[in-house]
Amino acid sequence: MTRRSWIRHFWTQLPFFAWLVAIWMLLWGQFTWLAFFTGIAVAIFVTAVFRLPAAELTGRVNPLWLLVEVVVFLAELGWGALQVAWLAIAPGTPRTAVVRVPLRVDDDLIMTHTAVALSLVPGSTVIEEDRARRILYLHVIGVRSDRDIERARASGMRWEARIVRAVGSREELALVRSGARPYADRRAEEGES
Repeated sequence: MTRRSWIRHFWTQLPFFAWLVAIWMLLWGQFTWLAFFTGIAVAIFVTAVFRLPAAELTGRVNPLWLLVEVVVFLAELGWGALQVAWLAIAPGTPRTAVVRVPLRVDDDLIMTHTAVALSLVPGSTVIEEDRARRILYLHVIGVRSDRDIERARASGMRWEARIVRAVGSREELALVRSGARPYADRRAEEGES
């Protein structure tokens, strides 16, 4: 490995390494130098022993869209909590549905970020994912009509678009901006021709 490729690899993996250290400090509930240095030791051990294929970051971060993503997430977190609280005290049993959310981008990190965002917002959770076809299946509470199902599906696709705008590659960004059809549909078309 040349020095240049090693430096590039280091910079693309640094966020994952820093995340491991942060998780370690959060697990201990301490933001001390001791927790920081033991976190580094644990991160080195974990990354050396439990080798996984490197997840390549795009290297592109749009701070404005990252801020939008965080603000929208916090707003949806609050709104979702209020909706679930209302469903808990409202008379009757809330109806639920499993909603298929086809994603447009063929990227593991984007799919994971989208799934995490959708699962953390109260009222929905990802119950299954089809990695090969890039489809998430959500369990959604408070569904009263087909319109609510379409709203949940559109929300998932909007999350994907915001995440791509914040951290996706230029190709993924162009794909989302062009209004491309879901990945599974494009792949099925390619298989037929």
